[in-house]
Amino acid sequence: MAESLPLEMLTYILSFLPLSDQKEASLVSRAWYCAAQNALRETNVQYNIPVSLSSLPAIKSLGLKGISCISLTNLNGSPTSYQVIQSIAYHLGPHLQSLCLGGGSPTETSFVALILSCPALRSLDLSGCNSLFVSGMLLAQPETAQQVQQTLSGLRELNLAGLRDLADLSFNRLSSCAPSLECLSLAYCHLTFELGLARVSTGPQDSSPSQLSFRNLLRFLKERAGRLHTLDLSGTGLPPAALQALGQVPGLQLQELSLHSCRDLTTEAVATLCLQQPGLTSLDLSGCSELSDRALLAVSQGLRHLQHLSLRKLPWLTDAGCTALGGLWELQSLNMAECCLVSGRELALALGSMHGASPSLASLSLAYCSSLKVLQFPQLRRLSLSLLPALTDKGLVAVARGCPSLERLALSHCSLLSDEGWAQAANFWPRLQHLNLSSCSRLTEQTLDTIGQVCKQIQMLDVAMCPGISMTAVRRFQTQLPQVTCVQSRFVGGADLTLTL
Repeated sequence: MAESLPLEMLTYILSFLPLSDQKEASLVSRAWYCAAQNALRETNVQYNIPVSLSSLPAIKSLGLKGISCISLTNLNGSPTSYQVIQSIAYHLGPHLQSLCLGGGSPTETSFVALILSCPALRSLDLSGCNSLFVSGMLLAQPETAQQVQQTLSGLRELNLAGLRDLADLSFNRLSSCAPSLECLSLAYCHLTFELGLARVSTGPQDSSPSQLSFRNLLRFLKERAGRLHTLDLSGTGLPPAALQALGQVPGLQLQELSLHSCRDLTTEAVATLCLQQPGLTSLDLSGCSELSDRALLAVSQGLRHLQHLSLRKLPWLTDAGCTALGGLWELQSLNMAECCLVSGRELALALGSMHGASPSLASLSLAYCSSLKVLQFPQLRRLSLSLLPALTDKGLVAVARGCPSLERLALSHCSLLSDEGWAQAANFWPRLQHLNLSSCSRLTEQTLDTIGQVCKQIQMLDVAMCPGISMTAVRRFQTQLPQVTCVQSRFVGGADLTLTL
């Protein structure tokens, strides 16, 4: 009887079992194996729960399934928010591992009550929750702080991005409650930088009650140097001297560092960082607009184990700098979107596996690189070429021949692409699963027919703002390919519709 159940229902049933029992169930049959795998994956899915009385039954149901990752939206100080928090604390709290309150306005009392009910928490996102830090009194009571510290003893990730009222004292109180912290984000917080950065405070008694100072952050990094490995200081206005002081903290061995939109950073500062932190595997320098090709050379020579590199919006990077990237043998993802002087030719020579480099590169974004000409990455699985109004059918076919292994492709706003060009290119992409063709104004329903005939593995398709594709064609497409889970079709034929299965 169980064999005749739909996969979704079988997955739902198995999701109630402990992990050990799910493994045993996976041995019964192929259907049970697939269902058990789906149930296992669901434990890593983040469920977005709106603060509403209608969410209460869903919270109870998620609690029965042992869901461990949630995000609360529209949280505030209302009675409804209090009821939702109580329900989450009771049904989900004991096994919750990841909690996101981003952008909400919880009260300090409700926040503490919720945290105390989550002893297994590993990740906490408080980005934009300014209401918690306005008074400066969060966790000011020693007894409350001690209770929270016991609860958050296993916390590994803390996101404090975008908190305009975060100050040294409140940061110190909260961070002291998370002794096992490994990942910290202070992106777009208002950091203050004093003269004489090397002269760091010797203790928390020098902490400011009204400002978040870089000097206090350095003290924190010295205390946690042996454990902290991921740091996000994007949008903080980090100056070169501060980056140098950060890089030379004794014992600090960062693996991931994000400096997005730190526009004052210089090529020399980045070069020094690469010598100070050679163990970096992920680096985001997007929007650091003063960087030149020499920064890429420093990254290539100093960060030999780099796997993820983002260089978006760097106007001075050229093909000459791209040649240095050939030294990054372990590179898996590269974002060079809006680097308008990059053509792709030298990039392909440096990183393309056909020229002897490592074939590990799986994801590449060259969106809005208006000089783009050549791409040859046979092992590439993800590619974004959005906002390339000069990309022609001939160029698309060349990309298809050079990147035949693509599974995800974004071509939004490529207004010169036609049905004929897509028909030629699609034959090289039988593995495509996610495809974005939004605002490709010359495409018609003929392109949908081609996708249906050639791209049999397609799961998600975006044809929003494509005036040549009608709703009738969209419905026919989904009938032909039942495995497609989502078609974005906003304003297709004058309608606004998203079909989701």
